[in-house]
Amino acid sequence: MTVAEMMPGAHTAIGQCLAVGPDDRVLILTEEASREIGEALAAAAHERGAAAVMTRFLEEFGPRPLLELPPGLVEAIRAARPTVSLYAAGGLPGEIRFRIPFGTFMRSEMRVRHGHMIGITRELMLSGMTADYRQVAEMTRRVTERVVAVREIRVTGPGGTDFAVTLDPAHRRWVPCSGLYHRPGEWGNLPEGETFTSPIGTEGTLGASLLGDHFSEKYGLLDQPARFFIERGEVIRIEHPDTDIARDVWEYLNSSPNGRRVGEFAIGTNEALTTLTGNLLQDEKYPGVHVAFGNPYPDRTLAPWSSEVHVDVIPLGVSITVDGELIMRDGTFLI
Repeated sequence: MTVAEMMPGAHTAIGQCLAVGPDDRVLILTEEASREIGEALAAAAHERGAAAVMTRFLEEFGPRPLLELPPGLVEAIRAARPTVSLYAAGGLPGEIRFRIPFGTFMRSEMRVRHGHMIGITRELMLSGMTADYRQVAEMTRRVTERVVAVREIRVTGPGGTDFAVTLDPAHRRWVPCSGLYHRPGEWGNLPEGETFTSPIGTEGTLGASLLGDHFSEKYGLLDQPARFFIERGEVIRIEHPDTDIARDVWEYLNSSPNGRRVGEFAIGTNEALTTLTGNLLQDEKYPGVHVAFGNPYPDRTLAPWSSEVHVDVIPLGVSITVDGELIMRDGTFLI
């Protein structure tokens, strides 16, 4: 696949999503394995007339996996003075410890408009990045308005999925992620389309067909769901016919304090996505829900705790009931 084939998706990211213009200084942080994607994004930024376009590679700042925010990268970013940034690279085991402080630094200190393309692939550039993000933003708004004040959401579906989350609208914030990041400090994944919060309680069972962090690349779509048993907001057991998968995830969640706690509950809102890819970056935006164990993004959700791991899990074909009202049936929105 050539850079030219990825240009429509690059134009969407640079133009529609980040609204790059002649006053912008664009920084693209990529990796050797994603060089062509970085080149497409840079070309699109040049075509939009950006004042400066800079591409840097993660490998410049230390051996991977990067397990902390490298001081050299911080210095390079400050020197570049970007107004827009994109992270277009894969995620290796443990690099969540680098990416979370990186995101906080870009939002809080640099105040950039940031597109976070963790795990981006050529396939995603041709699919999720060609969506009309005005439509994604509208569905994200509608879903957020419906859930922002609720106290309980129940999710049921195939694979044994039947769980409920308890919410606290007064102390936890819903974060809508529309894909349109046009103001300083705005940040989100690309491809995009979700709204998320951190629940104060979770009970039940979740049957996940896709696992997040580095497990997405390692295992892809699971032939049979992994079942997560949750009590008092914490996963107490994981089951899968392949016991190595269950053990792998269990050990990783236990590698950090609060790693087994339910940190995030999210609803995917990108109706342009019609098939799953096995790549979490895009598939978590597919209409439905996902749950993450570990880090609750406290600076965004206002959760009063943190963790050094963050593992999303996605059940498929779910129905969502919000304070007694069905808003999704078998993966299709009813609002």
